[in-house]
Amino acid sequence: MSPAPVTLAAIAGAHGVAGEVRLKLFGEGIATLASQKSFNDGALTLLKIREDGKGGAVARLAQSTSRADAEKLRGTVLTVPRDALPPLGEGEFYHADLLGLPVVTDAGEAVGSVLAIENFGATDIIEITRDPVPEKGPKTFMVPMTPAAVIEWDDSRLVINADFNES
Repeated sequence: MSPAPVTLAAIAGAHGVAGEVRLKLFGEGIATLASQKSFNDGALTLLKIREDGKGGAVARLAQSTSRADAEKLRGTVLTVPRDALPPLGEGEFYHADLLGLPVVTDAGEAVGSVLAIENFGATDIIEITRDPVPEKGPKTFMVPMTPAAVIEWDDSRLVINADFNES
């Protein structure tokens, strides 16, 4: 079984009247997107891409030649096969690799699973869903993706420092 495709961006809407689309990026800049020729198993073909100056991008796709075409694509995610991406360096990860992983503390306590990964500017933040879900209190909590908080991870689990397990 091949790994699930990796989502690199989502189409946020139309840009102008010629069919260009605005993209919300899920990676670091447009370099990874620019290196790809097609997305979604060949359903979308990238012709041009540029930064929008706001942390996103503007792209021209072969399948979008009018504003109406671009608007129909709103909400579409742009995916590529995992093997189309460059290999990861030490300490690097793709968000798709962590989502859904079981989370345990370094003391061996099961905590829950990775729900989301956010970045508000300083570093990636891991949002964890508690399992079992408590009757009272928060159902999720967040830990920074730093060596002090996230001790290790692999394809089967993510280990956090027990001090970061908010009760």
